[in-house]
Amino acid sequence: MRDATPAPALHRRSFLKYSGALGTAAAVTSTLSACSAGPESTNETGDEGQGADRTLTAVIGYGNDQSWDPLMTASAFSMAANHHVYEGLLDTDPISREPYPALATGIPADLGATTWRFTLREGATWHDGQPVTADDVVFTYGRVLDPGTTTLARNFFASWLKEVKKVDEKSVELILRFPFPDGVQRLTLAKIMPKHVFSKAGALDEATTGKAVGSGPYRQSAHHPKSNTTFEAFADYNGPRKATFKKMNWLTIVDAAPRVAKISGSSAGAQISDNIPYANVSQLEKGGLEVEGGAGMNHLFLLFNTARKPFDDVRVRQALHYAIDREKMIRAALRGHGTPASSYLNEGNPTYRKAGTVYGYDPDKAKALLKEAGVGGLTVRLMAVNVSWIVDCLPTIKASWDAIGVRTTLEPQETAALFTKLDQKKDFQVVAAASNPNQFGLDADLIMHYNYGPGNTWMRYARWEESSAAKDLFKRMDAATREPDAEKKKAMTQDYIDVVAENAVIYPVVHNELITAWDPRDLTGVRAQPYPGINVLQAKWI
Repeated sequence: MRDATPAPALHRRSFLKYSGALGTAAAVTSTLSACSAGPESTNETGDEGQGADRTLTAVIGYGNDQSWDPLMTASAFSMAANHHVYEGLLDTDPISREPYPALATGIPADLGATTWRFTLREGATWHDGQPVTADDVVFTYGRVLDPGTTTLARNFFASWLKEVKKVDEKSVELILRFPFPDGVQRLTLAKIMPKHVFSKAGALDEATTGKAVGSGPYRQSAHHPKSNTTFEAFADYNGPRKATFKKMNWLTIVDAAPRVAKISGSSAGAQISDNIPYANVSQLEKGGLEVEGGAGMNHLFLLFNTARKPFDDVRVRQALHYAIDREKMIRAALRGHGTPASSYLNEGNPTYRKAGTVYGYDPDKAKALLKEAGVGGLTVRLMAVNVSWIVDCLPTIKASWDAIGVRTTLEPQETAALFTKLDQKKDFQVVAAASNPNQFGLDADLIMHYNYGPGNTWMRYARWEESSAAKDLFKRMDAATREPDAEKKKAMTQDYIDVVAENAVIYPVVHNELITAWDPRDLTGVRAQPYPGINVLQAKWI
């Protein structure tokens, strides 16, 4: 177990070093539209209550219309929500990432063993009143490990977990392929799902579109895609982190201006918001809000379609990375709250080492690589998610590519729409999007397997997994996973990250901070995350 692994840097922002940049920039970038989150009738619960019974209103800067299937989703909104609705055998603290018993009654005593036995919490029930049983655990892990299902969670388990067996109605055994202590922290990623609900025909499609039935402290009470999702405290929950709010209303507001407006001023309609724009930090602090930033793995990345020429040529992919003026992007779009990527991992990760290939700003080198590849007159349609800080970064990419003779068209669009196109294998050239594998955990093995690995969703998007370079990389990754010596494993991981950097198929441009704001006159116990979303399982009303 990685007891010694530090949590991501989390600190109270003084912002003094940036005060010059922020002092006159209280307004959100004018290029962002100020559309509302959705119909007002669905933005409020209609029963705000009084005192401790009032509804917590939160603003999430990401869409709620992507998959809600806890074994499939990478959506910031639904992942954050699912941590309140579902439980794993073990869950992890959102900041320290230390595991604690959730549906299970304890953590295995010997994490170096190849069999872990878990007993389920007595009296644990699903939100529909049915008891949680070992069959539910076996059903869930059956999906995780089924190669025909290809869940996202499979990337985090299949290499080390062989099978899950029912011992009796209230206990199960996990059979490991080899000792893997780090796996204990990954159990939170296999949120246990009720077999009697989700084994029915079509039920998993419903999970994708928003249906959520868990055993956690909150139950989903209503779901309005593109608008809001509401939750109620689950009265029969008997686990370790009970609901502290009677009701919650989570609004999805992707555009920055209305998101900031919702939490600002005397008529603010929300008590907490994630994804605060850097330009609005000073404004919100002056308004009495607590504002905290977390530096971690959050990044803007480029994804190339390697089945489409000339992006099958590594020199072209490298050229487009070398061409980007990252320092300008950090100054203009991120207001100083970022660092140029010098590895796939952020500098605070314990496995970090500067990569063998670092894409410093070098337009001359970019031009030379394109010439060497025999590419001239290149035009690029850059598809991108419409997450507000990504939208702010896009003009720098366009200006950088235009400057080396690559005519660039920007195509920002809703995240769900963009990834639907990728899932449907629609043609594309390059995608710019936001990612933060810290949503899943901190260890480098997990982080790298999120984007890279045979059968991986991202590899299918990139059309790269059948290349000789990819197959060599996957062998290196598998060897590092199986290496029992921690220092050797670290060195092996660092070496294969050099391969990832050189090939630049899916690779970060900048790592940046994420900012959360809340009203300390209303809430206590809030802890800002260095990854998208919020976790209020330990927060409460003042």
